[in-house]
Amino acid sequence: MNRPAFLLPLVALAFLAGQPARAANDDKVPYWASIDAEIANLRVGPGDSYRIDWVYRRPHLPVKVLRREGPWRLVEDPEGSKGWMRDLLLSRQRAAMVKDGSLIEMRAKGSSAAAMLWRVEPGVVGLLGECKEGWCPFDTDGHKGFVREEQLWGTGEP
Repeated sequence: MNRPAFLLPLVALAFLAGQPARAANDDKVPYWASIDAEIANLRVGPGDSYRIDWVYRRPHLPVKVLRREGPWRLVEDPEGSKGWMRDLLLSRQRAAMVKDGSLIEMRAKGSSAAAMLWRVEPGVVGLLGECKEGWCPFDTDGHKGFVREEQLWGTGEP
């Protein structure tokens, strides 16, 4: 056996082991994210030199990431406003917001026959679990239950 040919797979393996691990979906847009800061600036362009267009003071507010440019993300908020935000201000933790309309019911289980726990107002933000069969686990300030998926902004395909 030729010694250099034998070492080639080992060298390739060592090279790959030294590469940083990346999740399969790291580069794919659009995707859902949430604001992960007490105060987050939305800018008109991808850089600190661009004017601040909006200041968010709602941790866990869901946003749709539309584009990536270096450490900057072009995001869309639940109202449809778009702008640029630093990636450090965002989390991949899923969140959702109750859509405009009337009060919605939060249930003990993912079923309309389950006990109603609370009524939740439009605009309320909460952490989102994995939605199944049209129902989503929803946690708003420790009030946990299930709500209909179509009543939330931040669910489904971005």
